[in-house]
This record gives sequence, C-alpha cells and structure tokens, in this order.
Amino acid sequence: MKTGDAERPDTLSAPDNRSGSDASRKRKRRRKKGGQLRQAQSQQQTAQAQPQEARSPGSRKKHQRNRRSLQGRPLTAPSDRAAPAVARPQPTSDARQQPQAERALAPPPPSDLYAALDLGTNNCRLLIAQPTRPGQFRVVDAFSRIVRLGEGLGSSGRLSDDAMDRAIEALRICASKLSTRNIRRHRLIATEACRAAENGEEFLARVTAETGLELEIINRETEARLAVSGCSSLVGRETRSVVLFDIGGGSSEIAVIKTGENRSARLANHITHWTSLPVGVVTLSERHGGRDVTPTVFDAMVQEVEGMLAQFESPDVSELADDPDSGFHLIGTSGTVTTLAGVHLGLSKYDRRKVDGVWLSDTEVNAMQAKLLSWDFAGRAANPCIGPDRADLVLAGCAILEAIRRRWPSPRMRVADRGLREGLLTDMMADDGAWRRQRHRSNAGWRGRPGDKT
Repeated sequence: MKTGDAERPDTLSAPDNRSGSDASRKRKRRRKKGGQLRQAQSQQQTAQAQPQEARSPGSRKKHQRNRRSLQGRPLTAPSDRAAPAVARPQPTSDARQQPQAERALAPPPPSDLYAALDLGTNNCRLLIAQPTRPGQFRVVDAFSRIVRLGEGLGSSGRLSDDAMDRAIEALRICASKLSTRNIRRHRLIATEACRAAENGEEFLARVTAETGLELEIINRETEARLAVSGCSSLVGRETRSVVLFDIGGGSSEIAVIKTGENRSARLANHITHWTSLPVGVVTLSERHGGRDVTPTVFDAMVQEVEGMLAQFESPDVSELADDPDSGFHLIGTSGTVTTLAGVHLGLSKYDRRKVDGVWLSDTEVNAMQAKLLSWDFAGRAANPCIGPDRADLVLAGCAILEAIRRRWPSPRMRVADRGLREGLLTDMMADDGAWRRQRHRSNAGWRGRPGDKT
C-alpha cells in the first residue's frame, strides 16, 4: 500500500458497516444543518442589504421625486376615495375650426372709451370713462392738477408765461394718457381764462404745437348746460325745482331748473334761467386778498357778488318753492362746496366717495363758513381737505356761495363732486347711442333658460 493511500481511509479502507452507516448519517445531518444555517445567514444578509439598495443613487432620486410630487397635496385618509377628475372646458366648434392665423389677424372689438378734458382758470382735469348702465359710466382713468392758468389775468388781461408753462406741463400728461387708450370719442374744452385773455387763442395754438391736443373755447351758456348735465343724477325724480351753481376759478355759472311733471332724459332741457358771473375764486381772491381774510374783507367780497346777482332776472325763491312738494334745494358743484363738506365730515384725507352727493343743512353751512373764517392761512393750509394750494382761495369761494344762498335761501344744499367733465361724457355717450349699444350687447349675449322671463 502506498503511503498516500493511508490518508484516505473512508474510501480505501474497509471499516465496519454499522459504524460507517452512522458516520454517514451524521455527515448528512451536519450538511443539512450547515445548509439551513447558510440559508438563514443569506436571508439575514439580504434583509440588511435592502435599505442600502433603496438608498442607492438611482433609487434615492426616484424616492426624492416621489416625495416632491406629494408636497403641497392635502392628506387623504386611506379609506377616502379619489375625487373624480374635472373635465377641462373645450373650445367651441367655431373657435376650433377658425385658423389660428385668422384669429390673430381679426380686428379688436370697437372701443367704448370716451374722454373729456376741462382746462379751467384754476385746474386742468381729465376723465376717461366707459358707459355702463343708462345714464352712468365707469371711470377708467383720471387726472387733475391745479395750474392757476388765470393767475394775474384780472390785472393784465393776459395769460402769463409761467401760468401757460404750468398748464402745458399738465396737458402733456393728459396727452400721454390719451395716446395709450383706444378712445372712441373725446372733447377737450377751455373755459373762462382762455375766453377772457387777449392771448387765449395764441395759447391754444401753442398747446396744439407742443402736445398735439386741440382744445375748443366754449361759451358761458354751454358751460352752464354742461354743469347741469354733469350733476343730473343727483337731482331726484321727485324734485320739481332746483338752483344749481358751479363756482369756478374765473367765472361762476348758475342755472334755475324746473322739471314739472314730465322730466326729460336730459336735465339741461329744463333750464329756465341761467347766468355766468365774471367772477371766480381766483379773480375774487386776487382783488380782495386771499391769505389774510378778515370778516370785513369777507363781507366786501359777498357784497360784490350780490351786486352781480342783482342784475340777473330770475324767479325768486318764493316762486320756486311755492309748492311744498317741489323739493326745492340748492346743488353746488365746485371745490368750495366739496371742501366745506370734507371739513364738515372731519375727513383725515379727502374722499370723493364720502363727499359726492352728501347733504348739508343751512345751519351746517353757516358753521363751516364761520370755522374757515376763524382760521388763519396756516390753519387752512394744514387742513387735509384744503391744503396749501387752496388755502388762499377757499374763503373767496365761500363769499360767492354766501351771495347765492342769500339770493335763494334754502334749508338744505346737496354737494356734487362732479361738473363739466361728467357733463361732456354724458352728452357724448347720449349723442353716440352708447347706452343703446350696451343694452344691445347685453341682450345679444343672453342665452336664457327655460322659465326665464323675457
């Protein structure tokens, strides 16, 4: 026997059969146990390796994307069912059939914007508006600036260079606003300062050359009618007679209105008497002084205006208020009456929405005028409803108001923060049939439902 063979007794020796069988069974049991142990270790290693695989670069990115996709969504209980998907509205068949290029080249709908500009003795104002319900409109853009175009006009008879420069600067802003809008129709007017000045026409030619705006000088009758048109919505249907006044910078327009039983759609058609006094807050304050106004100076201003009103042939208050159901009252549209209303309401900042249409009793107007007369220039300038630009003009306006109240005493007065611009817009829209177009569009766009009344 070779030496090497002695090293493999299990294969070459012939041991006892019983002991060999036991050894074989033991080896099988050991192999089986070893296999089970190796399988258990393998499963354990696999379980420990799974989180590592989940944090592998690819799986981490996918996991992060899933987390991000869930952020911001409301949490739903597992038992909740998913909400049904909402169908998105589809374009109409006509829109789908129309080529995109053709839709892009289609002309825009016609504009319903109207513009009105009023260049007065003291202010430059612009309104751009769109008609809404019959007789009403929505303001789209507005501009107002004190320019004092009539400064020094009473003594020189001419518009000064500084005053014209201020006005043109404001008109440039108005021209810029108009150029950015698709305006259907506009009207640009100038009033007393350009009417009375020797160089009024020359100034308007300069305005056209430097701003491109062409302004027309309107006469006093037109100005009075426009003031009435602008305030027509503040005269109630039950009112049978009213005296409306507009205290301007260089002139003051007064209109006596009697509506009777059949009221026209245009209140200006019911004007029975009108006048335009050649005096306003600028001209009166320059003649009497506006900074330091004593009771004596104030009375002198009132008497001057009363003398002008004495020449105006019009019905007395007894004829206007003879019927207790006439609802006679005064209605004022100007910076003077809106200032009185703002002071009366104690506004910390002027608010047109609170002032326009407010009623003031005769006692309240007296109290406000006395309060303003008791303040010096600095006190008036400090009031937020007056300010430094009007501090030297407001008492002259109060003097004109006092003369009107003495001529037509009334227990109440209505305040209107509106005037010529609103009158211009109202007339243009009415002449152009703007409200008829609005009704037509509303009816054309109405589809109706069963049971709706037509």
